[in-house]
Amino acid sequence: MASRKRSLSFAASPTLRAAALAACLCLASVPAWSQDWPQGPVRLVVPFDAGSTPDLAARAIGERLAARLHQPFVVENKSGAAGNIGTDAIAKASPDGRTIGVSIAGPLGVNALLFKKLPYDPAKDLAPISIAVSQPSVLVVGKKLEGTDAKALASSMKGAKLTFASIGAGSISHLGMAALATQGGADAVHIPYRGSGAAVTAVLAGEVDMALLPAAAVMPHVKAGKLWALAVASPARSPSLPNVPTLAESGLPAIQADAWIGFVAPARTPDAVVKALQNQIAQILAEPAMVEKFRAQYMDPVGGPPEGMRKQIGADIARWKPVIEAHRIALD
Repeated sequence: MASRKRSLSFAASPTLRAAALAACLCLASVPAWSQDWPQGPVRLVVPFDAGSTPDLAARAIGERLAARLHQPFVVENKSGAAGNIGTDAIAKASPDGRTIGVSIAGPLGVNALLFKKLPYDPAKDLAPISIAVSQPSVLVVGKKLEGTDAKALASSMKGAKLTFASIGAGSISHLGMAALATQGGADAVHIPYRGSGAAVTAVLAGEVDMALLPAAAVMPHVKAGKLWALAVASPARSPSLPNVPTLAESGLPAIQADAWIGFVAPARTPDAVVKALQNQIAQILAEPAMVEKFRAQYMDPVGGPPEGMRKQIGADIARWKPVIEAHRIALD
């Protein structure tokens, strides 16, 4: 698959530069070396198309990083191969702090179960920085199932051959629905689409019956009365969607399929840079304006440490491996 590139630079105002310098001086826990970083533009690679949720998160946080660190953060979209092309570009970049990136569960771990061979080793070639945001995956149905609640859907799934859309074979939206159908004893047919926009359009048009998709992709249509949100695939209700019950609350099998977005760097990037970035990202995500901005897009700020991100990747691999094996899902 061909890659696409699109760049955007964020410049900082003098006032924001002064504020960023003051904030950096307060980070006594960050080694002195990091105070000299960055000394030039930082490349911020997004392994998905412009307008995707990883791209939106990267641009919003990149803009604030530029303001706080008084250097441009240049966003480069490098999509293809389920996120592997752009993530490989991050892995193979020089570990000098001049290239970082954002990615998701697939390219950072789960894709190793789906592809016979990746061009990089997620565990060895990348340094986790922080999970930036998490967004709930929402089970939605179209007009054909209008008025169906989750319990009724659970019953109908056992007796009817329903169809579901995903944002691509092997995606979390595919794996989550495959797990849901299997545990519910259903014979649901998977129809993959390229991206959340196309998958949502398919549900709206009645081409498929349902989908498990990121909240940002479906909630505008739910609010417009064109789709119906039945449940979120998370262990607890999302702060962004407090009125939407979880799958477990709704009488459906409990499936955890939150879509998180994290920052990574090439392996061997200096620890001082990784720590400085994690500190900056955590502070940015704690800003009331940023919390409001992300919540408006149905994303919940996280800003956790590298260790937490590493554990999450491991948990995702353990969670989806039996589903992938049971359904014999492969992408090459």
